[in-house]
Order: sequence, then C-alpha cells, then structure tokens
Amino acid sequence: MLVEKICPYVLRGSGSRREILAFRHPVAGRQLVKGTLEPQESVEAGALRELREEAGLAGTLADGGRWSSAEVAEDQLWHFVPLNVPPLPDHFDFYCADDGGHLFGFFWWPLARQAGPDWHLMFVRALAEIRTRHQ
Repeated sequence: MLVEKICPYVLRGSGSRREILAFRHPVAGRQLVKGTLEPQESVEAGALRELREEAGLAGTLADGGRWSSAEVAEDQLWHFVPLNVPPLPDHFDFYCADDGGHLFGFFWWPLARQAGPDWHLMFVRALAEIRTRHQ
C-alpha cells in the first residue's frame, strides 16, 4: 500500500533564473516542504496545510495543476502541488512545531542546479520531477 505524500512547492523567476523554495533542516539536510496526506483530506487542502505548518506561509493554488508520481520514494505516492505566495526574502527562518520542533532555514534553490549530497535522495528525485515540469 502506498503512503500518500504531498509536496507543495513555490517557484519564483523564470527561465534559467527560476528558483524553488527549499529549507535546511537542522538534522536532516536540505529539503522541500513535504508531508503526509491526512485521511479525508484533498490533495489541494493538504498542500496548503503543509506549507502553512512547515513554512508559516499562506499560499494559493498556482496555475499548472498538480500531478502525482510513485518514482520519488519506495512505497510512497507523491502529489506535487504548485502554490503562489506573496513575495518572500532570499532567506528566512521558521520554527516548525512538527517532530518536537525545529527551526527551518528557508532559501531559494536554482531549479536548474543539481542537488548535492546534503540533499536526501528522495528530495533529489522530487527536484528532478519538478524540474521536468518547469523547463
């Protein structure tokens, strides 16, 4: 049985200057916002909830629609949902209460740039999925 994950993502810029919002987890490296779909929750509602919980941001659904992939992590179905947010600074911190609480350091990652060893493999794959949709 596949566990359903939600990956709400925010982009800025265009072309070769397009960037994606990412964060540095204090113990788990660089990541994208991601969470588990709750029972009876729509993918869109889950995406908005996860962005609010992990980044403190109120988003709206972006054009382009969502899609799903079972290629990111074993036994998981990832739902990718593009969201819009008001303009953000280049860097900001947000205290996320999940898992006992962590201070996440948010930044913009160039979408065309390959992720290095400080990214977990599932986020490397997630970035590749998003990059394919936005080239």
